[in-house]
Amino acid sequence: MTPWVQALTSHGVQAQGIDLPRGSAEHALSTFRSRLEEHPGAAIGGHSFGGRVASLLAAEQPVAALVLLSYPLHRPGHPEALRVDHWPAINSPVLLLSGESDPFATLDLLTQSVRLLPNARLVSYPGRRHGLLTVVDDAAARIAAFLVAQ
Repeated sequence: MTPWVQALTSHGVQAQGIDLPRGSAEHALSTFRSRLEEHPGAAIGGHSFGGRVASLLAAEQPVAALVLLSYPLHRPGHPEALRVDHWPAINSPVLLLSGESDPFATLDLLTQSVRLLPNARLVSYPGRRHGLLTVVDDAAARIAAFLVAQ
């Protein structure tokens, strides 16, 4: 997350990375929850697995905003097993940024799934896959504008 923290900082956003334990998202949830307790009222988010963990937390408790970078909507090749059952419980504003060729989130399914979120905006990047570092400055600018609007 270091490039993201640096890019967000350059756009005036105070950002911190979190080292999450690997394994299930549910297992990593306590680490994210503890960090949020240190910074009440913060916006949260993450890339891929980190975004999934952040979304689970946002479904459990209110957060200022949620930013999901390359959300792993499904495992590659398994679009039938979506990871969105908790999304309707997320009441915070949500910004999703995704590559249009991401094997973890086909654009059609992601566009449909975003409708489960009461207050969400999707930004997609043509030609990008699961990593968005090639568009980090644009994405950071969009994230900063989204957070200012909240």
